[in-house]
Amino acid sequence: MKFYKRTETRKINIGGVIIGGGAPVAIQSMTNTNSRDWKATVRQIKQLEETGCEIVRISLPDMGSACNLGKIKKNIKIPLVADVHFDYRIALEAIKQGADKLRINPGNIGSKDKISILAKEAKKAHIPIRIGVNAGSLKKVHNFSDNFLRAKVLSSAAMEHVKILEKHSFQDIVVSLKASNIDITVKAYKIFASKRNYPLHLGITEAGSIFSGTIKSAAGLGIILYDGIGDTIRISLTANPVEEVKTAYSLLQSMELRNSGIEIVSCPTCSRCEVDLIKIVAEVEKKTSAIKNLKRLPKPVKVALMGCIINGPGEAKDADFGIAGGKNTGILFKNGRLIGNVNVDKWVEKIISMIKDYCR
Repeated sequence: MKFYKRTETRKINIGGVIIGGGAPVAIQSMTNTNSRDWKATVRQIKQLEETGCEIVRISLPDMGSACNLGKIKKNIKIPLVADVHFDYRIALEAIKQGADKLRINPGNIGSKDKISILAKEAKKAHIPIRIGVNAGSLKKVHNFSDNFLRAKVLSSAAMEHVKILEKHSFQDIVVSLKASNIDITVKAYKIFASKRNYPLHLGITEAGSIFSGTIKSAAGLGIILYDGIGDTIRISLTANPVEEVKTAYSLLQSMELRNSGIEIVSCPTCSRCEVDLIKIVAEVEKKTSAIKNLKRLPKPVKVALMGCIINGPGEAKDADFGIAGGKNTGILFKNGRLIGNVNVDKWVEKIISMIKDYCR
């Protein structure tokens, strides 16, 4: 049972993936290959697909990269979003090439007339537009030191361009309001969510490395999601984009918004621990990532790997099954009942076997 109620938003179709309207929070990522190299871009997107990415975005820095979009789309399975800055003509080419959604930035895309042209062509093609506001590209944001005022500027910039689209009876709109500052980002999303019911794409921009970026994103996005706001998410990391997808699933599962197939409960270890639990948990995580049908389970399988038998079974009593350590051994329990002993060198093998049995 989720511990909060999600905000009701308009339903939008992105190449067959529904966001908003109560649909599960969709997981996105963005390629970091050179989009002029369409084969390399396709290879990376296929890796993202295998990890569970549901929508992928590619940047189109010039017309040449935009002309490659059709080739890329033909070779992938998930919806493709064209990210365009500065030149609206690149966005028009992306529409011709079959993009499933456009992402434009009000801070640099140009005049209202250009937005109007994009709205007209996107409507003909039946594709949504994301108004992606970024604090770094809006000069007005930096005129204020107060975070609430900065957040209001972000929301106002998004609203200005939303209203342009609405004047053309265009309502297949997604909005994002990103900053690298958590407080500004949270406030901006709350302000906009109180004014319109368009689905919101969440993210903390320029979050950082795989370590610091994961922490910062979880802290900021967790606040927003807890308030019931958010329909699709990207964890922005300076890392392989595959890590963004893994992190997003983990965050959403921890908030009971998505099922990534397995939840591992493990203790931080202490002097009572007489097994190499850190290594065991890492091995189990690595092996479970290769089990393809985990995400199709109706609910996640909860597995406990505990360092000692004093508190292990009790602390993990809600787990479907698990092992609590002793000296070179462990007690095996299932649904809170002890069912046997397992030598430490068989822990990983036994747990993986039980997970596969659970999936059948």
